[in-house]
Amino acid sequence: MESLDIIKVESVHWYVKDIARTRRFYSELMDFAELGESSAELTKRGRQHSVVFNANDVTLICSAPVGEGGRAWRWLQKHPEGVGTVNFLVRDVEKVWKLMEERGGTIIDDGLQRFTDDKGGKLAFFSITTPFGNTTFRFIQRDGYEALYPGFVKHAAPKGGKNRFGFGKIDHITSNFRTLKPMVLWMKHVMGFEEFWNIQFHTEEEISKGDQHGTGLKSTVMWDPKSTVKFANNEPSRPRFKQSQINVFVEDQRGEGIQHLALLVRDIVPAVRAMRATEGLDFLGTPGSYYDYLPERLDKGGIKRIDESLQDLRDLQILIDGHKEHQYMLQIFMKEKAHLYHDRDGGPFFYEIIERKGDKGFGGGNFKALFESIERAQQAERARS
Repeated sequence: MESLDIIKVESVHWYVKDIARTRRFYSELMDFAELGESSAELTKRGRQHSVVFNANDVTLICSAPVGEGGRAWRWLQKHPEGVGTVNFLVRDVEKVWKLMEERGGTIIDDGLQRFTDDKGGKLAFFSITTPFGNTTFRFIQRDGYEALYPGFVKHAAPKGGKNRFGFGKIDHITSNFRTLKPMVLWMKHVMGFEEFWNIQFHTEEEISKGDQHGTGLKSTVMWDPKSTVKFANNEPSRPRFKQSQINVFVEDQRGEGIQHLALLVRDIVPAVRAMRATEGLDFLGTPGSYYDYLPERLDKGGIKRIDESLQDLRDLQILIDGHKEHQYMLQIFMKEKAHLYHDRDGGPFFYEIIERKGDKGFGGGNFKALFESIERAQQAERARS
């Protein structure tokens, strides 16, 4: 199938209820720089105030309602805070429009949105609906257009953080669905993505113990081979479908959609150590037994040598997985925004921190540990409420 010629995920657009809280989280805690915000005219016209945060190649647009009727306001009537749009930079937006029409993609706009800046730079984009709940995709072509979007006012100098944790780019985007197949078919036949990786499992040990919260999932990773943009996608599996943390996410999100973004870092050990020392950032726990059996699992997996101390991984609760002598990946998962904000409207979204050392997989050996960690966190939350 012909490629859409995606270059990368240019930015992710969030809808939030409190810009001041969002500023504190990204600028003070996550150490992102604030690049600019929507102009007064755009804020009034769109009925939302937007602020842009950046760390290297991770750009986040966060919009909060100003009055009623805007896109952010409409999102928050249905959902807690979450990702409303994924923006893709493409080489030829007219080609993407043509392919969307041919493949049955549902285009929102009546035509390409075109803009020219005062230096002659050109910008063109359009948006489509998706199976990712109310999240839309936008395809953007830039020809010398400097502003992030029309009406964006860049600060004279970036404010806030300096990216001391070393975030590099978005490694992948993970979403949860009650049913996976429609999304897989849509990604194949509309987006032209291919299957990259899949896994399915159930927490069978928990079932054997009679634990009523042991559940499972099926996961399929779709990717665009040219750009290497990846989407990991999960659905619950039987038995105990309704108790699955995937289903719980859909209920808490009040719809299917994006569960987490994986942020690539240069060196995960000092990054996580510094993040753990930052009050207001917290991570999902990993059982000690994971590290008790880690040397044996690494040996069985064919990993003969790692650069990190096993004690550091245990102390920081970083997960490791791979299948070759000195090729592996390291990852850890933050707690959901609702927990970090102490507000259910913060939503069930969370961030993954990941470092790759030659391994391109998705931590199949870690998936179950993550799944069980999320379930434990959800059980603790239910006990508190």
